[in-house]
Order: sequence, then C-alpha cells, then structure tokens
Amino acid sequence: MNSLQSLIELGGYGRYVWPAYGLSLALMLVEPWLLRRRLARALAPRQDGEGEA
Repeated sequence: MNSLQSLIELGGYGRYVWPAYGLSLALMLVEPWLLRRRLARALAPRQDGEGEA
C-alpha cells in the first residue's frame, strides 16, 4: 500500500499533477463531442431560408 500512496503523492507534487491529468482527460473526452456537434450543425439544412436564391 505504501507504493500506491507514494504514487498518489508523487513526492509532494501530486496535488498539482493529478488535477492536471484530470483536466487534460476531461478536455480530450469533450473535444470529440464538440467537434461532432459542430459538424452536425454545419451539415444540417438551414431552417431560416438563408442561402436560397
């Protein structure tokens, strides 16, 4: 169990490292969702009549 605790603490820097990893993971998971949403909006037919001749 001591090795797990030392891994979590990371020599005193764990409080900075783990939130950074968590934020990076969250952003990497959200980015594809945002890109799919943006692509769907770009490919969707316009409902306001813009672009018609």
